[in-house]
Amino acid sequence: MKRIALVGDRSPAVRAHTRIPDLLDVLRDDEDLDVYWIPTPDAEDPTALRGFDGIWLVPGSPYRSPEGGITAAQVARLGGIPFLGTCGGFQHALLEFARHECGFLAASHSEYEEGEEEGADSLIVELACSLAGHEAAVEVTPGSLVERLLGASRTVERYHCSYGLADAHLDLLAEHGMRFTGRDESGAVRAAELTDHPFYLITLFQPELAGDGTDPHPIIRGFVAAAGAAQASRSLRTSMA
Repeated sequence: MKRIALVGDRSPAVRAHTRIPDLLDVLRDDEDLDVYWIPTPDAEDPTALRGFDGIWLVPGSPYRSPEGGITAAQVARLGGIPFLGTCGGFQHALLEFARHECGFLAASHSEYEEGEEEGADSLIVELACSLAGHEAAVEVTPGSLVERLLGASRTVERYHCSYGLADAHLDLLAEHGMRFTGRDESGAVRAAELTDHPFYLITLFQPELAGDGTDPHPIIRGFVAAAGAAQASRSLRTSMA
């Protein structure tokens, strides 16, 4: 049984929250999945994420606990647990990486600083033009995980967000191993991954919104397959202990 954690504050008002369980249900025909929702306040305790084969940090920010989202990303990154972060998950995973891997402890998210001007510590900033409800092309890096999953160097994806990564901090993140593998036509980062991890992929776009909700996006299929490989490896280690 593959255990997948959906970390986020489940709400019927968030379209992704209704789409994601339905998409995973489609995959149950081929995969033996056990899916759990974990609210972000609960995820502040790393033990709440123990034993999962995959962690998906889902959209829906501002989270009730941004620290819970950050902890979920850290547990997956350091534990080698297959990880997918979409929209708000992309944003909070980058916060985690900046703070805990790059030493940028003051890295902040402008959505939680209402009324304050964006400054040098703002890692996640308000986009000049909101992408909420938009669909746009993404160019992906040859040889990247996202290209292998898509089987193409270009894709058109849907968004529902108003915040993205500040260009001022790209070099710092890249120097510590974050690989930016998806950009829009203006060059703005829309996907990133870690190459020294079994499966770590974050996208500002939302693959869960693709199509009519009956055919899971290749990124989602790839994440579930990686969780299956993790579960098989864990079972083997257990049997050999």
